[in-house]
Amino acid sequence: MSQDAPKVTGLGPGERAALARTLAGSRDVTVFVDGTAHRLAPSARDAVVDLLERLSRGEAVTVASVAELLTTSQAAELAGISHTFLRNMTDRGDIPVQYRGSHRRIRRDDILAWLAAQPSG
Repeated sequence: MSQDAPKVTGLGPGERAALARTLAGSRDVTVFVDGTAHRLAPSARDAVVDLLERLSRGEAVTVASVAELLTTSQAAELAGISHTFLRNMTDRGDIPVQYRGSHRRIRRDDILAWLAAQPSG
C-alpha cells in the first residue's frame, strides 16, 4: 500500500515580498532544469504563475496530482472488473492503493499496468 501525500509549502515574509516584486513586472516564466532554460507552454505557465502568486501572498500551497488518481469505481470500470474484485486485489496488494482519508485512490498507470500484464484470451 502506497501513501503519497500531497506536498504543502509556504514562504517566509522576506521571500514573499521578493517574489511579489518579481511577479509584479511580468508573467513570463522560464524554468531552468540542469542549467537548460525551458519556456513553459501557456497552460503550464498560468499554473506556475498562479502557484507563485499564491505563495507571494503568504498562502500555504498544496501540490498534488489528482487527475491520475481514480476512485475504485472508476478504476474497476477502466479495468472491466467488479468493484469488489478490485477492492480485494488492493487488499492483497496486487494493485497499489493510496488513501485519502478513508477513501481508496488508485493510479491510472497502475490499473493500465495490471491490465497489460493479464493474459489475453
